[in-house]
Amino acid sequence: MKVYKKLFRYVPDNKLIGYLAIIISGISAFFMVYGYYYIYKFFDEIIVKGNYENAGFHSTRIVFYLTLSGLLYLASGITSHKLAFRLETNLRKRGIDGLTDSSFRFFDLNSSGYIRKTIDDNAAKTHMAVAHMLPDNSQAFLVPFFAIILSFIISFRVGTAIIILTVVSGLILKGMMGNGEFMKLYQASLDTLSAETVEYIRGVQVVKIFGTKLKSFKALHEAITNYSKYAYDYSLSCKKPYVLYQLIFLGLIAIISIPLSFFLTGISYPKTVAVELIMIFFLAGVMMVSFMKIMWASMNMFKAGYAIEHLENLYNKMQEDKLSYGRREHFDNFNIEFENVSFSYGENKVLRNISFSLDEKKTYALVGHSGSGKSTIAKLLSGFYKIDSGEIKIGGFPLEEYTKEAIIRNISFVFQDSKLFKKSIYENVALADDKAGREEVMEAMSLAGCDEIIAKFKERENTIIGSKGVHLSGGEKQRIAIARAILKKSSIIIMDEASAAIDADNEYELQKAFKNLMKDKTVIMIAHRMTSIQNVDEIIVLENGKLMERGDNETLIRKNGIYSRLLNLYNTANNWRVSNEKLL
Repeated sequence: MKVYKKLFRYVPDNKLIGYLAIIISGISAFFMVYGYYYIYKFFDEIIVKGNYENAGFHSTRIVFYLTLSGLLYLASGITSHKLAFRLETNLRKRGIDGLTDSSFRFFDLNSSGYIRKTIDDNAAKTHMAVAHMLPDNSQAFLVPFFAIILSFIISFRVGTAIIILTVVSGLILKGMMGNGEFMKLYQASLDTLSAETVEYIRGVQVVKIFGTKLKSFKALHEAITNYSKYAYDYSLSCKKPYVLYQLIFLGLIAIISIPLSFFLTGISYPKTVAVELIMIFFLAGVMMVSFMKIMWASMNMFKAGYAIEHLENLYNKMQEDKLSYGRREHFDNFNIEFENVSFSYGENKVLRNISFSLDEKKTYALVGHSGSGKSTIAKLLSGFYKIDSGEIKIGGFPLEEYTKEAIIRNISFVFQDSKLFKKSIYENVALADDKAGREEVMEAMSLAGCDEIIAKFKERENTIIGSKGVHLSGGEKQRIAIARAILKKSSIIIMDEASAAIDADNEYELQKAFKNLMKDKTVIMIAHRMTSIQNVDEIIVLENGKLMERGDNETLIRKNGIYSRLLNLYNTANNWRVSNEKLL
């Protein structure tokens, strides 16, 4: 019931359906055993009393009660299936809602394959526990209970035989269910296999391009090996008790009949004994099915418990490291301060007590080797991550004191690979400000240099991106994204490698778009293309999560430090050409 209580929390408006399914299944179990009572009466009338008229009467009751039991069981299953599908839907919705509101660090620490597997597959695992196990659990435990009562009503001998059979079967059943820790290892290996398989499939393009072999995907290979090992070992651990269980029930006729045959001559009421034997065999079959249901119930409940536990752990992870928000809705100014800020991705320390300030309406560039912390600073400023220690301030107040809407409204982020939606060009730009009129949207598009783009298409700004015949280059996509940022009218602009998509045909228009976007804004640029940052107000040089140098281009060149070396490396690489000489 602990598992069901957890599951029912996700269907608060429908949990009564679950209890109804249990009650209906319980009534079905009673009528099924009651039908077997009339089977006993039927044989007693025919064999012992020879009253065929009463036997015929009892046969109609057998049909009635067993049919009624079957119909009630079907009704219970339909009811529980309705609840199971609602539960699956709600668990997936809960996962989707959590993903849309989770921290960026969550996505850094959890692969997409793992997230998909945990939400989708584990939600599906709860289906069996609710749709089938709700009615089956009731029958699995109530049918043996009612059957034992019926066996003693028939006779003490039948009751004793069924009790012994129940005790022996219960002991064997424990071995059939498998070891709990074993099941955890098995499920964990299955989770890993699913996650690694998804990641491998998504990397098939790389495999084909570079001719990489499967053996290079060590994690996937290990996942396959571990899963096969645990699946095989788990099957072997259940083999002996399951075979013994089958031998007892399927060989019950021989187990009872052969020794009994030595005492038949001394029995004064053989017809009564014959009826009792028939009922033992009938009830043994009922018990066998019930105990099998208990075994499957145990396995499926373990899976459901494991699934809901992992889902809830994932839901909790989604809420970790989220930036908390306050009530301040307006910024007094847009000066930026980092005070002893530290941040890490798991065990990987990225920023180490870094401090600096940036004045509003100036343009800054962050440079440094890969992993120096450039993109991390930009993401922290945007509220994508919660810092480990220190404080980030805008306008003199900590970022946490502003509302989420205020941060979103006043900070725009232009990525290297901007994402566009399968909507019209106009709608892709307009989504930045749902209150903007048509003139404002068109003006933003013009300032971003989109006039040339929409002129290519018959439907102009109403052209659906992603439709047949619509092809946009990286630079054209970037201009549409810049139009979106211009329309948003944020006071702080962050550009993370935004110029990386520049091609020869788009460079001039894209640079004009950048100029219009950055006008009278506080701008932070992250770029590896050193020529694009030489005219900024100030360059900040980072290394190993620390601020090493800052100043304008000329000042840093004269200093002949890290920035100067980076610039020389860039110029050397930029001037590199393939030689016509043969390589020996």
